[in-house]
Amino acid sequence: MKFALALILTFFAAAAHADEPPAYIGSAQCATCHAPEADAWKGSDHGLAWTLPSDQTVVADFDGTTFSGNGTAVQFSKDDAGYHAKVTEMDGSVKDYNVHSVIGIRPLQQFLFETAPGKLQSFDVVWDVDKKEWYHLYPDSVLPPRDGLHWTGPYKNWNARCAECHATGFEKNYDPKTRSYQSTQAEIGVGCEACHGPGSAHRDWAADRKPITLPGLDAYGFTMPTRGGAEKWVQQCAGCHSRREAFGDGNPLPGTPYHDAYRLSLLTPELYHSDGQILQEDYEYGSFLQSKMYAKGVSCVNCHDPHEAKLKAEGNAVCVQCHSPAGNPEFPSLPLKEFDSAAHHFHKEGSAGAECKNCHMVEQTYMVTDERADHSFRIPRPDLSAQTGAPDACTTCHKDQNPEWAAKQIEAWYPDSTHRGPHFGTTFAQARRNPQGALASLLALAKDQDQADLVRATALYLMQSAADEETADQTSALLADDSPLVRASAVRLQRAAQPPVRVQNLIGLTSDPVALVRMAAAQELIAPGAILPPKMAAALRGAFDEWRRSLGNRLDFPETHLVLGGMALVMRNYQAGLAGFREAVTLDPQRVEAWSMIVRLEQALNGDEAARQAVGQALQANPGTPELLSMQIELQGGSGMPPAP
Repeated sequence: MKFALALILTFFAAAAHADEPPAYIGSAQCATCHAPEADAWKGSDHGLAWTLPSDQTVVADFDGTTFSGNGTAVQFSKDDAGYHAKVTEMDGSVKDYNVHSVIGIRPLQQFLFETAPGKLQSFDVVWDVDKKEWYHLYPDSVLPPRDGLHWTGPYKNWNARCAECHATGFEKNYDPKTRSYQSTQAEIGVGCEACHGPGSAHRDWAADRKPITLPGLDAYGFTMPTRGGAEKWVQQCAGCHSRREAFGDGNPLPGTPYHDAYRLSLLTPELYHSDGQILQEDYEYGSFLQSKMYAKGVSCVNCHDPHEAKLKAEGNAVCVQCHSPAGNPEFPSLPLKEFDSAAHHFHKEGSAGAECKNCHMVEQTYMVTDERADHSFRIPRPDLSAQTGAPDACTTCHKDQNPEWAAKQIEAWYPDSTHRGPHFGTTFAQARRNPQGALASLLALAKDQDQADLVRATALYLMQSAADEETADQTSALLADDSPLVRASAVRLQRAAQPPVRVQNLIGLTSDPVALVRMAAAQELIAPGAILPPKMAAALRGAFDEWRRSLGNRLDFPETHLVLGGMALVMRNYQAGLAGFREAVTLDPQRVEAWSMIVRLEQALNGDEAARQAVGQALQANPGTPELLSMQIELQGGSGMPPAP
C-alpha cells in the first residue's frame, strides 16, 4: 500500500504561491467600526453557521436525553467539561464522544465529533428545533460503521465536505500519506471576511482614508470590491450556495471569479428534474441561473439582507418591491401591474395559494425538516408534466388533483398567456431516455442564445453519450462562446473528434482566461498524440499542472482516486491506475466500480490468483453484489474475464 500511495503522490507538485494577500483580522475588529452590521450578523444563520458549544449556542437538550433507531443508540449528557454523546453502533461497538462544535441554529442543529486528531465528522443524529427532539437525518438508512456513507465515513467528513462554507479563511491541509488533517481557519463561522475578504488592508485604509493602490485590492483594501456590482456579488454568494466541485484547498479569496474556483454541477438527472426544478440538495445558484430575474440583473441582495441573512420583507412584500404598478426603476423592463391580488393569483387573499413563493418558488424539504425554495422563479407549467415527468406547483398543493386539471385551470385563467410555449424540459426529458434521438434538439438548445447558459451547457452535457465526429464538428463553434460554462461543456464533446482535430480545436483553450475551461481542455488532451510547438506545449503543461493541483486538493475524496485511476490507464501507467483504485476503496470500501477495476488489473498484472484474492476482498466489503459475484464465478471457472482497458 505504501508503494501504491507513493505512485499517487508523485503525480502532484507543490502549487506556486501567489503574492501574499492581506491578513484576516476577525469579525470582532470589524465590529469596532461597523457595529450595526455586526449586530445584525451575530444572530444570523451566517454568524451561527459553526460555533463552539456553550449555553448560548447549543439549543439541543443534552440533559440525559436519548435516541434509538437506524441501528444506532445514543445517550446525550452535559457536565462541567462540556457536551457528550455515548454512541452504540449496530455492530455493538460503544464509544463516548465529546461535542467538538455546533453546526447551525435552525430549523435543525447538528454536532461535530473529533474521531481522530484534527478529523471532524458530522453526526447523523440531530436536533429538531421546533419539535424539540432528536431524529436521524436519513430515516430510511441503517448503515454499519464500515460503510462509506456512515457518519464516520468520508462523505460526512467536515474538513473535506463542509467546513469551507462554514468558516472564514479555511485551509483543509489534508496529508494523504497519513490520511490525516491539520485544518486551520481564521474564524469559525461565516464572518465578515468570508464575504468581504481579509481585512488588514482595509484597517490600514481606515487609519488615513487614503485609497489603496495595491494589486488585487480595491481602493478600500478589499479583495472583494466594495462596489463590485450585481454579478460579482451573485458569484460571491454562489461560492457556498451552489452544488459544485471546489478547485482549491479551502476558501478562495473573496472576489475570486466563480469559474476560477469551482466546477458548477449541471442540470443532471441525479440533481435536477428534467425541467430544471430542484430535486436533490442543489442550493440556490443552479436554480437562480435559470431565472429571468438573474438575466435581468437581479442579485441576491435585492431580496436578502446580507448581514441578517433574512428576507428584506415578509411574505409577498419582498416580491412587490418590484412586481407592482410602481415597479422598480433599477429594472425598467418590469411590467407595471398589480400582481399581489386575486385578479392575478385567483386564490383567496391571505391563503397559501395567494403567496407568490408557493407558485413561483416551490419548496422541497431536505434533511427531514429543512424547507428550501427553488430559486428559478418559474411560471407553473402543469401542461408539461406528462412530457417531462416533473412535478408542478399546482398539484404540490392540490394533492387531490392531477396536472391535466391544473393545466386546464391555468388556461382558463390566462387564455392569452405567452408562457405556454416550448420549454427545454421536454428536450431534456427525451435526452434522458434517448440521447441519440434528442441530438438535433439538444444542439438547437445549445446554440440558442436566449436560453440560460446553464441550460445550454447541460444540453451539451446530455449529448456526450451519443456524440460522434459530426457532433464534435457541429459544436466546435461553441468552444468560442462567451459563457465559460458552455465552453467547458463543448470541450467534452471534442473527445468524439479524431485526435488531430481534437488537438487543433482544444489547444488554444489551454490558455483560456477561465480556469474551468483550461482544466477541461487539459483533461481532453492528456495524450494529445501530436508534437506541439513550444508555446502550445507550455500552455498545455500549465493547464495540466493546474488540473493536477486541483485534484491534489481532493485526495481525501474517494471519487478523486477514481479519476486518477482512470487517467493513469489512459496514460498506460497500469500500476498507478491500480494504486488509484486501491486508494479509492481504502477510503470507501463500497466503491464497487473501483473494485471491478482492481480485479481486472490484478488479473492482467499479477495473474488469476491475485484477481481471486481481490474479488474476495471486494465481496467481503460488499457481500452479495451481483457484479462482483459474476467476476468471482468467472475467475473460479477459469474462463477469464474481459481484459482491463
